[in-house]
Amino acid sequence: MKIKISTKVEQDLSNVKEGFNERLFIRLNPPFPKVELNRYDGCKSGDIVGLTLNFFLFKQEWISEIIDQTETEQRFEFIDVGKKLPSFFKRWRHKHIMERLESGTMIVDDIEYTTPFLLLNYILYPLIYFQFIYRIPIYKKWFRK
Repeated sequence: MKIKISTKVEQDLSNVKEGFNERLFIRLNPPFPKVELNRYDGCKSGDIVGLTLNFFLFKQEWISEIIDQTETEQRFEFIDVGKKLPSFFKRWRHKHIMERLESGTMIVDDIEYTTPFLLLNYILYPLIYFQFIYRIPIYKKWFRK
C-alpha cells in the first residue's frame, strides 16, 4: 500500500532540514498508540530509531534504519525502513522529502507498507493515513516564521 501526504510550511529548506530532530519526532507522535522513544540517532544513513508502541493491552517494538540520505540545493530527503516491525506489518518504507519552494518548503511523507494479509493492508490504510494527516498542523506550527 502507498500513502503520500504533502504539507507546505513557511520556513526555508535549510531551517526545515535542521528542524527534523528528536524533539520534532517526539512531537509528531499521535496520542494513540503511546510511543516510547528508545533510541534516536538522527536522519543520516545508518542511523537507527527505536520505539515501543503501547497499545494498552500489549506493546510492540519498532526499529527503523535510515538507509539513504540525499541532499541538493533544492531538496533534502532520507528513507527509513523497518528492521523490526510490529507483528501487523511485513514491510515498511518511509521516504521523507523536503523540497525548496519559491516561498517556504514542501514536506512530503511518502509511505509504502505491506502486512501479512491483503485484507489487513486495507484495514490499516485509514489508520496509517490519519496518523500522517495528524502531522500537518504540527509541521505548520513547528516551521512557522
